[in-house]
Amino acid sequence: MGTHQVQKVCIIGASGKLGQYMVQHALDRGYEVVGVCRERSVPKLARFADRMTLIPGPTNDRDVIRAAVAGCDGVLTVLAPWGVRQYSSGTAQAVLDFAAPGARLVFSCGWHISKDGQDLYSWQFKAGVRVVTWLARALRAVDVDDQVEACRRIFASNRRWTVVRGSDLEEGESQGLPVWSHHVGDPMLASNRTRRVDYAHFMVEALTDDSLIQAAPAIVGCRTESALAHASRAPAPA
Repeated sequence: MGTHQVQKVCIIGASGKLGQYMVQHALDRGYEVVGVCRERSVPKLARFADRMTLIPGPTNDRDVIRAAVAGCDGVLTVLAPWGVRQYSSGTAQAVLDFAAPGARLVFSCGWHISKDGQDLYSWQFKAGVRVVTWLARALRAVDVDDQVEACRRIFASNRRWTVVRGSDLEEGESQGLPVWSHHVGDPMLASNRTRRVDYAHFMVEALTDDSLIQAAPAIVGCRTESALAHASRAPAPA
């Protein structure tokens, strides 16, 4: 998988559903974990209180991020597009600026992000993104375009990054490590569904997978119909 040694990991956005799963996966691997979340969300991590270090504060606060990533071999970041104050891009830029040289940086986002413009989206998907973007901006709740800007900055960086692009998420027991493709539009991804616990698993696994450095894998659950159909068509090992 890779030669990168990970001992200490920072999880930015640790209190969310995805973040909590990442905390658990990281602890299960024996990593020292530092978590960042908004102060009001600290109680959500109570069950991990004696097993991790928690730094409360806005994830786009540069001083908070500077302190949190110090000495970390890997940084897992949930690019949450909250509000209209450059939350995602501010968080991403702080991670890029302050993470240790050589640290593995893994970011989460949705399929709507495109690294090279070669992704193929259905008209329904594109229409849905446009509607959500307009409504969210009108309500001043979410800025999808800021998540796009955050990823633009990541893609332009020479750091050891990975941007994991998630399909629609659902709760449920783990089905195993998701499968992935370089581009949305691959028939393997057609089911557009991943268990949230497995998305977190992929994020943590990416820390030590050198094949994902400066890649933007689009993932889907390994037990979904489209993934199983793809696996059935794959040639048998020689």
